[in-house]
Amino acid sequence: MSAQDEYWMGKALALAQQAAAVGEVPVGAVLIFNDVLVGEGSNRAITTNDPTAHAEIVALRHAAYHLQNYRLPDTTLYVTLEPCTMCVGALVHARIKRLVFGALEPKAGAVCSRFQLLQQKGFNHQLECQQGILESECGQVLSDFFHQRREQKKLS
Repeated sequence: MSAQDEYWMGKALALAQQAAAVGEVPVGAVLIFNDVLVGEGSNRAITTNDPTAHAEIVALRHAAYHLQNYRLPDTTLYVTLEPCTMCVGALVHARIKRLVFGALEPKAGAVCSRFQLLQQKGFNHQLECQQGILESECGQVLSDFFHQRREQKKLS
């Protein structure tokens, strides 16, 4: 784990905390190209009524617009939670070079928890992957969010 990985994951974690503050599932993502942030996002599915508005997709859209290219080679995506199947597919299609994520997603994680999609040989692009950067911090923000939601339901 490098200091650079921790730095960028910290930025993604801040976005996750912002998402939690507005009632979204707290996941944040930043996309880096040549040590520069070119895209960022947090979950927005609830506030935008868009099931595809996961943090990773929002960050990819932001970067593609910024770089004026739907392909994002030589970039690294930092995301606080293991991506789902939709997001893994988007990372492959965007030609992301490297994925770095924090917490595992045991219910729907598509990198190593539930599915291992990046190990499939049929994809026309392979990307590097590293897990566990600021894992406990990323997991804690999710645990706190869902604990708070359960408490709110008890009170209503």
